[in-house]
Order: sequence, then structure tokens, then C-alpha cells
Amino acid sequence: MSVFELLHIPLLSRSVIDRAETVRAEPQALKEGWSSARLLRVNRRGQARFEDGALVWGPAIELSAEPSPDAVFLGIAEGAHLWAVRDNELTGTLRDLRALADAIDDFTAHALSSALALLNWHDKAVYHAADGTPTIVSRGGWSRTTETGDEEFPRIDPAVICLVHDGADRVLLARQHNWPATLFSLLAGFVEAGESLERCVAREIREEVGLDVREIRYLGSQPWPFPRSLMLGFCAVADPGQPLEFSDGEIAEAHWFTREQVRAALAAGDWSARSDSGPELLLPGSISIARTIVESWAAA
Repeated sequence: MSVFELLHIPLLSRSVIDRAETVRAEPQALKEGWSSARLLRVNRRGQARFEDGALVWGPAIELSAEPSPDAVFLGIAEGAHLWAVRDNELTGTLRDLRALADAIDDFTAHALSSALALLNWHDKAVYHAADGTPTIVSRGGWSRTTETGDEEFPRIDPAVICLVHDGADRVLLARQHNWPATLFSLLAGFVEAGESLERCVAREIREEVGLDVREIRYLGSQPWPFPRSLMLGFCAVADPGQPLEFSDGEIAEAHWFTREQVRAALAAGDWSARSDSGPELLLPGSISIARTIVESWAAA
């Protein structure tokens, strides 16, 4: 079957926190909410502290008496303002998004992905890109401003990710050099300047595995804060008889798998949560849109 839709919204795309865009621009509103705000601490490895399987939040007031310029405003949940701050002295049970696998709820996914995206951007945006002048945090961490009033917003790097299939019962999956021996996923790459998304899909697949694709179709998107990407999901059709060529050196190997093989691998569970070597085929973890796309194709 060549036509399918996503079975569900990808995990990191499920917005359950009120982003409160109008509150960001009101310093007094942020100040008033600070005394009862909840604060999430994240280290430079993207890890936060967990207790009994739940994300640990602390009182923002313990960080400072008023909103700190080092903290970023994530939004509002259950009437409380949510903030995040970089803290490299974290101790206890530390986990990151990639290690959470199936054991993550929508609220935790949304909070952590937003915090990572903003904090990662601030780490590299201390100086203005045009003239190198210092910038200061504004809008609760959703922008940075120079002394002259020039404002910069968080940078997002768009990338396409595509499931290539034969229009029937086979899908092409690929493995990067540094992945486990049986872990395979979809093909992906960053969008170049002046390039459409569809053109990027065709170029990346041609560069990585040497295939020409057709019937390129958009499926959905997902934020990917590693460090600040937006994954745009597609599917496309290719000819399994066309030879595979790994010309750009990114892909170690790629193979055509049947729907039955993919369904068996999905039934085995999330590879990152397994303690054994897994089946012949391991698939991407549950936080990735790649998993959602593969699941949707397999169910078609």
C-alpha cells in the first residue's frame, strides 16, 4: 500500500503545556508568577533528575527572588508558571529524553523537549550573529536583545526524514556507522539554503543510498532538540531493483525489509529499553518520529 497516514501524533509533538505567548512579553506577569513557579533543572548533557519515575521540579523561588535571566519560561500548567535552568551540578537519578523510551508521558516529553531547545540555543547565542555585540535574555527566554534593540529568536534547523518504500510490501531501512549492528532507521538530512523540502528529500536519498524517489508526500513533523532541529516527516516510493550506492559515507549499510519483518521488530519493543541483543532488526526508539512513521507504514 503506497498511501498511509500517521497513526498518532509523534511523542515530542504533543503540546500539553500552555505556551502562554502573551505572558512572555509581560515582565510584570512573569514576576507575579515567579513566587509559585516550578523550576526544572537540566545539565549540559540534557539530563534532568527523576524520582520514582517522575520528573523532579523545584520551587523557582529557590533560584532567585525574581525571574532569573538564566532561566527560560516554558509556559503554564495547572495554573503554575514553568521555568527551566541549566544546572551542571545535578545529582541523583539523571535521565535524558533518549533514555526514557516508553516510560515517558506527554507532559514530561513536552517540558523536556522545550527546555532543551531553548537552553541549547541560549548556550550559543550570547553574542549577536551580525556584529558580535552582547545580547541579553528577553521575553522570558524566547528571544535575546542587543543594547540597541535588535532582537534574535531561537534558531531551528529544519531536517527531512523519509520512509522509502516500494509501493507494496517492502521498506528501505539504513544503518549509520556508529549504530548497533542491527539497528536500522529512516533516511534523513538537513535542508539546504534555497531548497524546498521535497527537493531535499530527493537529494538526501540520492546522496545517501543512490536511489531516485517519486511520489514524495508529507506526513507530519516533530521537534528534535538535539540540539535544535525540527524533523519533517515524508514518505516516498523507489525501485528496489535500483542498485544501492553509499556515496556520501554517512550510511554503513541499507536493506529492503518486508512488512512482516518490520512488524516483528516493532512487536519486540523499544530497542533502547531492551537488555538483550534484540531481534534481527532493531528499530528507532519511541521518542523519534521515525518510529511513528514506521509503525504507521507497518499497520497500513
